[in-house]
Amino acid sequence: MRTGVIAQKLGMTRVFDDQGMHVPVTVLKLDSCQVVGRRTADKDGYSAVQLGAGTPKVKNLSKSLRGQFAKVKVEPKRKLVEFRVSEDALLEVGAELSANHFVSGQFVDVTGSSIGKGFAGVMKRHNFHGLRASHGVSIKHRSQGSTGNSQDPGKVFKGKKMAGHMGDRRVTTQNLVVVSTDEDRGLILVKGAIPGAEGGWVLVRDAVKKAVPEGVPFPAGLRETAEAAPAETPSDETPSDEAPTEAVPAVEATTEEPAAEAPVKDAAAETPAEDAPAADTKDKKDD
Repeated sequence: MRTGVIAQKLGMTRVFDDQGMHVPVTVLKLDSCQVVGRRTADKDGYSAVQLGAGTPKVKNLSKSLRGQFAKVKVEPKRKLVEFRVSEDALLEVGAELSANHFVSGQFVDVTGSSIGKGFAGVMKRHNFHGLRASHGVSIKHRSQGSTGNSQDPGKVFKGKKMAGHMGDRRVTTQNLVVVSTDEDRGLILVKGAIPGAEGGWVLVRDAVKKAVPEGVPFPAGLRETAEAAPAETPSDETPSDEAPTEAVPAVEATTEEPAAEAPVKDAAAETPAEDAPAADTKDKKDD
């Protein structure tokens, strides 16, 4: 069982498929989704990973959270969530998940908090039809009506549908299809509507009622794996650039040594040539 991800809902748009049909999608963004903790069966009794996402203001964090992030050497996160995983799907602390954690055509379950509607009546909250819209009803057309019983039992049963707070509840929408992903920008396009307002945080997991397709990265789609190849290219070129720089001074040293010895030999060779004419002139004067 793989871990899920923490994403931020940006809004809805549409895309066109190969047949030219438009598909309504919800855009989700991964904002620095990193592993900030691990839960193992030996130490905690269960296997899970703690993920964090978003960048909060440090002044709004408590000292305990600051110490927790400093201990694992991870930047502070705005949202923290635990995901239950199997023992072979545990991730290292500090690993960052990317959008390639999911593949196109995969079914996912998305959990979020529904939009709050405040205090709502029974017609809006529970779809009651209300009272008759005739002259016999006196300004109570949208009221609930009778809620009690007779003398026996003489009470209102618990769970009775009545007016009250509506929305702002944890809602899970199952079997949504991933249309496409953008790893560079960290975007996931999911077909259909997702609970929650724009800018809210949602949890995206593999669908529990559908089989995981082939080609899904296991244990997770990490950003480090995608950036490993470009990071190795400069290291391979560095030795080749340093090799010529070390060979150039060696060549210059060999060329300079003969140049320094050449004038000395020429001077020694020219000295007897100058002395010879001087000796001849002395012999002529003696004669």
